[in-house]
Amino acid sequence: MGRAKPKAPPAGNLARPAGDFAHLAGAAIAEFRAAVLGFYEREGRTFPWRYEADPWRVFVSEAMLQQTQTHRVLPKYLAWFERFAGPRELAEAPLQAVYEAWSGLGYNSRALRLREAARLVVERHGGALPRSEAELRALPGVGPYTARAVRAFAFGEPGAVLETNIRAALIFHFFPDSERVGDRELEPLALALVEGLDPRRWYYALMDYGAWLKKREANPSRRSAAYAKQSKFDGSARQARGAVLRALSASGGYLPLAGLAEAAGLDPGRAEAAAASLAAEGLARYEAGGLRFAD
Repeated sequence: MGRAKPKAPPAGNLARPAGDFAHLAGAAIAEFRAAVLGFYEREGRTFPWRYEADPWRVFVSEAMLQQTQTHRVLPKYLAWFERFAGPRELAEAPLQAVYEAWSGLGYNSRALRLREAARLVVERHGGALPRSEAELRALPGVGPYTARAVRAFAFGEPGAVLETNIRAALIFHFFPDSERVGDRELEPLALALVEGLDPRRWYYALMDYGAWLKKREANPSRRSAAYAKQSKFDGSARQARGAVLRALSASGGYLPLAGLAEAAGLDPGRAEAAAASLAAEGLARYEAGGLRFAD
């Protein structure tokens, strides 16, 4: 016999102006917390980064999980630390090796930014990931979500952690009649809910609950002001850039421009545009009539 589906806490129109969530004290906040944490006990997902004590590993997991599904991240995460044990190893690695370890996760510029972050962690922080939000946000590719997520998951520091699944849960339960909900409204709610809890356990629970809720209901996160539909991949500049990088990797890291389009399987115009974009971003460089991985 299968397990009964978890019961969601009731939705209610509890929305108030941003910053005013004193009305949530007591039964409403306790009921929501109990439902989310109870769901996590029964249905919570298990990933290795959720049990890491090393802040750097948590940081890498967050970089990989941006816009990438967890089932694709898992094998890459495990293989990554076989090649780059920590920030020092990554900081010293050639970009081609970093790309090859990253390949398959998409949005390859994240790999470049992660290596740049590793170099700054080594140079400025002695190889230890900084703890403050300001210092984390000074690292390449780190915005408010990543900084706050790393603080919560690596250091147990509370903060307003918002991503698509968390937004879905909060909007569904606390803003049922709102057509467009901004993060300015969600942040004080997130802070009220996490107060006094273990941020690591709470936010992993809330993510899993939100992911389940999105399958059960019409995706509530679409009512978030931060919601953006992912652009089509086929025929995109992103697809062309990936094809050029794969061709570069297969060729040993250098391709003559004359053979670039054929090697990448692109028409010459798309290949040239992709090469120029990669060079502008620092993933590749022009050299001796060809394209090479950047240093």
